[in-house]
Amino acid sequence: MDVFQSVTVARLILVLGILNFLLVLLIYLSCRCVSASKMGSRLMKNPQYKRFFGRHCHLWAILWPSVVVHAFLAIMFLGWPR
Repeated sequence: MDVFQSVTVARLILVLGILNFLLVLLIYLSCRCVSASKMGSRLMKNPQYKRFFGRHCHLWAILWPSVVVHAFLAIMFLGWPR
């Protein structure tokens, strides 16, 4: 299908890849294992971090659809890996 061979799709794949990387980083930083560390215990005193920490589950809800769309577009653009 020619729709999946456009430059726009390639750019979208790149943007979604960058978004996925940033979301994984944010998920790691809002993880409970980080808040249990020395650095995390200091961060938990910050009200802004507590608000960010509370959004952990919402980040997952953004990440998974983004990964699915990214993978689908990449397979349609590049073909099935052999």
